[in-house]
Amino acid sequence: MHVFLPIAGNSINIFVLVGLGGLVGFLSGLFGVGGGFLMTPLLMMLGIPATVAAASDSNQIVAASASGCFAHFRERTVDIRMGIFMLIGGVAGGTLGVQVIKILRRLGEADFVITVVYVLMLGGVGSYMFFESLTALRGRRPSTASVSRPSIYRRIVESLPIKMTFSRSKVTISVFMPLLLGLLVGVLAAIMGVGGGFIMVPVMIYLLRMPMHVVVGTSLFQILFTCANVTILQSYINHTVDFVLVLLLLIGSVIGAQIGVRLGRRLKADQLKILMAVLVLGVMLKMLLGLLITPAILLAYKGGH
Repeated sequence: MHVFLPIAGNSINIFVLVGLGGLVGFLSGLFGVGGGFLMTPLLMMLGIPATVAAASDSNQIVAASASGCFAHFRERTVDIRMGIFMLIGGVAGGTLGVQVIKILRRLGEADFVITVVYVLMLGGVGSYMFFESLTALRGRRPSTASVSRPSIYRRIVESLPIKMTFSRSKVTISVFMPLLLGLLVGVLAAIMGVGGGFIMVPVMIYLLRMPMHVVVGTSLFQILFTCANVTILQSYINHTVDFVLVLLLLIGSVIGAQIGVRLGRRLKADQLKILMAVLVLGVMLKMLLGLLITPAILLAYKGGH
């Protein structure tokens, strides 16, 4: 059974969209990620324009992250203070990113830029997750010395002013760290239609040194409000949010997020991360081939039929 998507301008099977929403919601509850790094390219593969896929996905991430955040909030695994500082940076970054998309659309380069950014980000993050998880599964976890090896980074972090103790996360850092991290995530949320959790989660673990169980809930808290801001701006400024598409994705994502949170308590994190890394690299490879392989429609650009 197909449904017509008015903003995207095509029709897609309802069950496929609900299933994709469920997958993203599942990943959201399981890993603390918005899931947009998978949803947006998958929607593009179904024929939905990149700008519409990115903007609409930001909307459905709101529901997926809200569902997962509520479950973590009940377990007291959300550092609200840390999340608020990230949120401030995220709102500023999201506003900036929406303006960047507006300029790129005027230049006619939005779809190409979004695809290239995805290939670079998915390739980098997927490779890092894969090799880090593979090392852990082999029983050779990185020592504290190796994690803090870049002394330049450590000196920069320690020199930043206005330090604050985040009791829930059990860390003492400068408030500029979560602000800058939130800014980066906000820009990514607007340009790529992602919550940024696939970057935020490893950074919160390895750079901010936050406990894993607090990372997931806090990541979802920040993603929830950052994507809500991006959704409103994308809808008002760029008119690229397809609410029919969003509604179908929401149905699956809310259910999937609850299942992901419950399953996350039972499975080993390293095994899940390496499977997720393989999935991320697979999507990246598919998009990279789309950039490199000459499309069959190329003749149309020369006036042929």
